[in-house]
Amino acid sequence: MKKRVREWKEFLLPYQQAVDELKVKFKAIRKEYRAMSKYSPIEFVTGRVKKISSIIEKCERRNIDIDDIQEVMEDIAGIRIMCQFKDDIYNVVDLIHERSGKDLEILYEKDYISNPKQSGYKSYHIIIKYSVQTAFGEENILAELQIRTLAMNFWATIEHSLNYKYKEDIPPEVKEKLVNAAKAVTLLDDEVCGIRNEIINAQQIFELKSNIVSDITKNLKRLDKYCTPEKVRKYYDEFDEAWESEDEEKLKEFLVKIKGEIPLYTMDKEGE
Repeated sequence: MKKRVREWKEFLLPYQQAVDELKVKFKAIRKEYRAMSKYSPIEFVTGRVKKISSIIEKCERRNIDIDDIQEVMEDIAGIRIMCQFKDDIYNVVDLIHERSGKDLEILYEKDYISNPKQSGYKSYHIIIKYSVQTAFGEENILAELQIRTLAMNFWATIEHSLNYKYKEDIPPEVKEKLVNAAKAVTLLDDEVCGIRNEIINAQQIFELKSNIVSDITKNLKRLDKYCTPEKVRKYYDEFDEAWESEDEEKLKEFLVKIKGEIPLYTMDKEGE
């Protein structure tokens, strides 16, 4: 038994590598959008490798031979890409299509957004082949990418828990409530899409202000090294005044001011 567990762990190593690499790549896309001060269709990314017990259980349920799982089981490596808005899902799909033939190969897709499951489940699935370079050579890994909104993910997490509890035989009254919840999620996503531009604009304003405040804080810490406590207190008082005014222009002006004064203080220190 111990040897068997060790073999499983060795078998799953390339899958973990694939998950780690894909997470980094999709997070990098989000980071690039943010660096260019553009709205990112990717809100956040998670990933996992299926547990050994889940793989064995699925093999028994689907009558899959253990020796065939590398070629047959598509979701041992799973990446989940969350979006704020339903429209973003297809933008992310387009981004993945652009990469096809480069660092991944799309095998096929399942659009449960346009064609939800009877349970109410919605998500966009893309099955890919992804190559990883291991210590023992190249491994081609099958992986499943799931793209969905935050609301869809909330519903899917609940459904997964109920399926686990009831062994996929959910009682009719619970199923009905789950379907009603799925309808509510669809309504929420549709309503939020109606004010998409307003939400994005508000988030960008907040992020811009946060970046300015962060930059001010870093520069004030630099001034701490060169100024007397009295001068430092004066700068912090000015910062408090600019912050309490909630005027973004005042914050910008204060940032420009302290950035311009830092070289003067550093030159004075070096001249002493």
